Parts: sequence; structure tokens; C-alpha cells
Amino acid sequence: MVYVALLRGINVGGKNKIDMKLLKQTFEQAGMKDVITYINTGNIIFSNKDLSKTELSGILEEAIERDFGLQIKVVVRSIDDVGGIISVIPDTWKNDKDMSSDVMFLWDEIDDESVLENLVIKPNIDTVKYVPGAILWSVDKQNVTKSGKSKIIGTKIYKQVTVRNVNTARKIYELMQAQNSSFS
Repeated sequence: MVYVALLRGINVGGKNKIDMKLLKQTFEQAGMKDVITYINTGNIIFSNKDLSKTELSGILEEAIERDFGLQIKVVVRSIDDVGGIISVIPDTWKNDKDMSSDVMFLWDEIDDESVLENLVIKPNIDTVKYVPGAILWSVDKQNVTKSGKSKIIGTKIYKQVTVRNVNTARKIYELMQAQNSSFS
């Protein structure tokens, strides 16, 4: 099975620095196969035949702590999980000069549609959707300062998500599909 590990809070603002080549080695030493990394923010695609997502998360969190001395939360999603999320993102959503669109991958503990009740959503500004595994959030760049999206920072929910813009999320899925073709 092809998976992506999404690491929260690495290589952001000079904190929790991890070299992607070394991280790839850590994953391989932990028993992951076909490991590739995508950009510097902790997106690692790999395959594993034997373990559940929960088991993989635990093994990878321990390996990262051992090799880098950092306690980093690792969210593991299968190709089917990511495909389900990507299929719901409207084709018009982009992350560019006009639009800010993000995928907030949820920890399993809060992965429920009721999570939306605890967010500040401005109906005429924000477009927000729940899909199993994620919150999808889009806003026109001209309205970003009026959006409720920035209000999530520092909240309990914010500590239980890892965010990727939609362009990155789509690319991750594309890389997973390419790996799945060669893995099958």
C-alpha cells in the first residue's frame, strides 16, 4: 500500500529543521520502502505492506525522535484516503495570487464533521468543507484578513491538524499515484 506521512511543524520559520535526505534515510531504516520526499515541509511518500496507519505513525514518530531529537506528530494517510480528499476539492480552487486554498489534514482524534462547529467561518468570505480526514478551506486573497481561517491559529484544533495548500496536496496525490503504478 502507498502512504504519505505528513509531518507537522518541521522546517517552518527556522524551527524543527530536518534535512529531507536524512529524513528519507530515517524512513528507510524504519522499514519503509520506495521512500520519496516532496518539498521541505515534511511530505514523505512510501510503501508498506504489513502495518496499519496507526502502527506506521508510531514507528515513524519514534524514529524521528531517535534520529533528530524532535517530537513531531506524523499523520499517515493511504492513497485511497488522499484520493477521497482530492476528489472533493473543486477544480477551481488554487493557491495563487488570487486565492488561498488549503487542506487541513486532521488527527484521527478530531476527524469528524462536528469539528466545523468549533471554527470561525465567515459565510460570505470563507468556503469551508469537511471531508473524512480533512477540512478544506478557501478564501479570495483580497479577503484573507477578514477570513476566519487565521483565527484557527493557537486553538486546540490547530494543534491537531497539519496544513498543506491545495497545490501541494494535489502534487502529493499525483506522486502517490505514480508510485502506486510502479508498486502494483
